[in-house]
Amino acid sequence: MTRRILDLSIALDPDVVTDPPFMRPTIIRQTHAETVAEAAMFFPGITADNMAGGAGFAASETLTLSTHNGTHLDAPWHYHPTMDGGKPALTIDEVPLDWCLQPGVKLDFRHLPDGHVVTAAEVEAELARIGHTLRPLDIVLVNTAAGAALGRPDFLGKGCGMGYDATMYLTSRGVRVTGTDAWSWDAPFSHTAAKVAETGDYSLVWEGHKAGRDIGYCHMEKLTNLDALPATGFTVSCLPVKVKRGSAGWCRAVAIFEDDQ
Repeated sequence: MTRRILDLSIALDPDVVTDPPFMRPTIIRQTHAETVAEAAMFFPGITADNMAGGAGFAASETLTLSTHNGTHLDAPWHYHPTMDGGKPALTIDEVPLDWCLQPGVKLDFRHLPDGHVVTAAEVEAELARIGHTLRPLDIVLVNTAAGAALGRPDFLGKGCGMGYDATMYLTSRGVRVTGTDAWSWDAPFSHTAAKVAETGDYSLVWEGHKAGRDIGYCHMEKLTNLDALPATGFTVSCLPVKVKRGSAGWCRAVAIFEDDQ
């Protein structure tokens, strides 16, 4: 048995378009030379000449970022204060870890136009196409047109989104973690805003997220490499960083394949 691991996570990189400008992270880096003075706080009198190789250590990258930068797992608390009939919504440090290491399923919606809101019927049809019956705790990943646009100026407006009914179709069958390669689980905001302006229907805003009021669930956003995944036959690991009372946590999402040799 040989194990292969496919990285599904993007890097935290302020120079790559993965968020609106006001939301992008910043990174301040220290070089090996700049940390010698810090080493002297622990080892008085030390200089670069005293240190092995004549250099200090790259000791620190200071980041200013949101828990929603990079590939991250949203907690039910992000969507609404309550879930499951009025119970307090789980924060990211309360999410059961067994939700985050489960068999994966990929739904391929790359053919759907930007801004399209996926329906329950479309989810059902795609599951029938790939021949998969959902099982409780399956991790469902949604491959959209946004995946190919990562880093491009139009990334934020690319891809379809998952509607309320589509989300409830998944969670009512026991799915508790989902994910997308788009910026948001919902359709891009620019497309939703146009529909709201046309119809006056504000219930369209964040309808996929807000399904978490009825059944608590988590979803990952800004995944990558979903195009390299088969429909089934892999395990997803997406353990989140434990941020106290956090609405989300960064995760190193990966797909794990166990290949017979």
